[in-house]
Amino acid sequence: MSRPPLPPYTEETAIQKVRAAEDGWNTRDAERVSLAYSEDSWWRNRSTFVQGRAAIVEFLADKWERELDYRLIKELWAYTDDRIAVRFAYEYHDAAGQWYRAYGNENWHFDKDGLMTHRHASINDLAIDESERKFFWDVSGPRPADHPGLSELGL
Repeated sequence: MSRPPLPPYTEETAIQKVRAAEDGWNTRDAERVSLAYSEDSWWRNRSTFVQGRAAIVEFLADKWERELDYRLIKELWAYTDDRIAVRFAYEYHDAAGQWYRAYGNENWHFDKDGLMTHRHASINDLAIDESERKFFWDVSGPRPADHPGLSELGL
């Protein structure tokens, strides 16, 4: 299975890869999202360690059961031939209605087929008032092309 764009990355293809990842995660479809990762992909997500697609699906399904109305924006930070670094922010609320904005950085490593073999994520959550939200588009879909990104939002 191949997941274009493929390494070696250019600035243009790295940006495409980042946007494809953002769009995928915004579907909140754990099975679909898992297909961007190699069968034995290894993750560190905060203090949780996950390996393999089945574990990724379970992790993401659990995540999106807790993080309601999840909306994510990613931005390219740096890239090399087969590695991409991103910064991101996402907003969600919990079952009690408390809104959060999570800020973080991810480091990604890809195989020759464009599948992510390693994902290292560092994330911090900040409780926010609903009036402080900045991410507005239909839930479970990609961020519209005219919706501002992180830099435009001052994040």
